[in-house]
Amino acid sequence: MRLCFASNNAHKLDEIRPLLPAGVELLSLADIGCAEELPETQETLEGNARQKAEYVWEHYGVACFADDTGLEVEALNGAPGVYSARYAGPQRNAADNVALLLQELQDQPNRRAQFRTVVALVLPDGRRPVFEGAVEGQIAEELHGEGGFGYDPVFRPEQHQHTFAEMPLAEKNTMSHRARAVEKLVTFLQQEL
Repeated sequence: MRLCFASNNAHKLDEIRPLLPAGVELLSLADIGCAEELPETQETLEGNARQKAEYVWEHYGVACFADDTGLEVEALNGAPGVYSARYAGPQRNAADNVALLLQELQDQPNRRAQFRTVVALVLPDGRRPVFEGAVEGQIAEELHGEGGFGYDPVFRPEQHQHTFAEMPLAEKNTMSHRARAVEKLVTFLQQEL
């Protein structure tokens, strides 16, 4: 099965590729000749994931899945949420986003948060299943680690002493929000092959 992952994020492709079952050929947007920015104009993670996957199917005719992920911070009423990638502005700069988050949580005792990922799959037969994964944790007071991307240097999953950025990718993949959503996708795909 040829399946496109509707993302330009090489880190996400690297995370997901080893999780997919044998028999699935994972294609990037570059592989299908898609160079344009995919639309993300919805107000929910599910809406954005569906919008991106549908766009690829409608314009390129390739079975596709897309994800949208948000960091939801309890003390900020769920922000940055669906706006996580552009929290500090349209430039989508991870360092700016993390700096703004830490500034807004300065002197805040409640640092509970969760990462949540929604994966939307578009199949040629018209089915449009959606899979969700989440991981709860805390926002660290400062950056820790060199790995990962986005908010990984400040997100410490529950019952762990290290942030996602301090963990090897294989360890992160055992518990991450994206891994949990993709695990549900993989289970579905295994039944299809």
